[in-house]
Amino acid sequence: MLTYDFSNTTGPIYRELYQKIRQDILNGTIKTGEKLPSKRTLAQNLGVSTITVENAYDQLISEGYLYSEVKRGYFVSDIKKIAVPHTILKPELNIKTNEKKSWYFDFSSNTVEAKNFPFSVWAKLSREVLSGLQSEVLQISPSNGTEALRKAIANHLLSFRGMSVDPNQIIIGAGTENLYEILIKLLGDKKTYCIENPGYIKIRRVYEINRVNYVSANLDENGISIEELKKSKADIAHISPNHHFPTGITMPVSRRYEILGWANEKKGRYIIEDDYDSEFRQNGNPIPTLQSIDAFGKVIYMNTFSKSIASTIRISYMVLPEQLANLYYETLNFYSCPVPTFEQYTLSKFIDEGYFEKHINRMRLYYRRKRITVLNILKKNLTDEECSILESDSGLHLILKLNCSIPDAELKDALVEKNININMLSEYYICPKENLRHMYLLNYSNINVEKFEQTMKVLKGIIAKKHKN
Repeated sequence: MLTYDFSNTTGPIYRELYQKIRQDILNGTIKTGEKLPSKRTLAQNLGVSTITVENAYDQLISEGYLYSEVKRGYFVSDIKKIAVPHTILKPELNIKTNEKKSWYFDFSSNTVEAKNFPFSVWAKLSREVLSGLQSEVLQISPSNGTEALRKAIANHLLSFRGMSVDPNQIIIGAGTENLYEILIKLLGDKKTYCIENPGYIKIRRVYEINRVNYVSANLDENGISIEELKKSKADIAHISPNHHFPTGITMPVSRRYEILGWANEKKGRYIIEDDYDSEFRQNGNPIPTLQSIDAFGKVIYMNTFSKSIASTIRISYMVLPEQLANLYYETLNFYSCPVPTFEQYTLSKFIDEGYFEKHINRMRLYYRRKRITVLNILKKNLTDEECSILESDSGLHLILKLNCSIPDAELKDALVEKNININMLSEYYICPKENLRHMYLLNYSNINVEKFEQTMKVLKGIIAKKHKN
């Protein structure tokens, strides 16, 4: 008779009984063809319920360890016919996440301060969506996103950027990286892409991981060099003309028409216009987009709400030229939109009811004041002989050029020892140039002013100490 001890059992008893019988079958204690006790007999012997034994037997039968015969009982199967998993050596997990270190001060952070997120408005709109759009929220979103959000974006682009687009030209994505990969599928991986040098590192990594052929073209004072673009033999130019990252260059209208001319020279050429933080131009009206002056359907316009609302709002969109939009619906329309429907409806209400425009106006004023504060702190702690500041009228970062002889890596290491993170401009180049020494990026969207002032004193102290040595 089978006898087992269940005094230390923490889970369901039937599970424990199943595991003990299974182990005895595997190690040969219970032989092939051997008859097991009836459910009632085993239950009485073990002091458990008949249901417990029945559940254990059923599990063993379903996995092939036992079989039953009517009016005869339960018997052990021939386990040689069962594929018993062997013990294998598994590699240890060595997971490297993109979790960021908690710095005392991080010049590279481009997140939005929590106090500036419109929590009360967002909560109100979320409640309205849940109460008033219950059936819509539970419907599967079209591959290009909900019609409500696409119409809201189209209206916003018309009023804010002077772009007249059909909502069906708009494709919603979960971040710009998601849209880059859709474009690769749409345009084909046989195309050659030209990226800006320097440029946003993540663009390069997306193309690399998707095994796309890409080249780079250097920038001059007006943006991407047309001469280098032509020499690159590229089919696609991936650029950020309204506020280049990281240099801050804004491409003048004359260069914009030059690059449109390049695209029109050959069939199959396109321009990806990344307009990632166009809302935050500090002075004057936003410069017209390439898309708005494109007469031949050569520009793919991209933008994101991660900069304008919050970095955790992973909703981006692109506007496809008519011929590419048609191709998208013919070939990629089976893909599911990765953005939750609930979030799409909430954002569409945020735009339609004027909250987005109010938020942008409030944040533009806030960042203008913060920029002035940051510049004043820089000038207070570093003289004109010690540094110069390179800035443009757009965006949420500037470039600090230090007039010192300390090697960049050495200065960066000294700051890291003080728990301060800063990125060198040279890090954004494919092949760093010697004349980029001592140029550093300062993102000020999430700067704590008090900590910033203290950090500048630390920086000044490091420079002074290094010079003495």
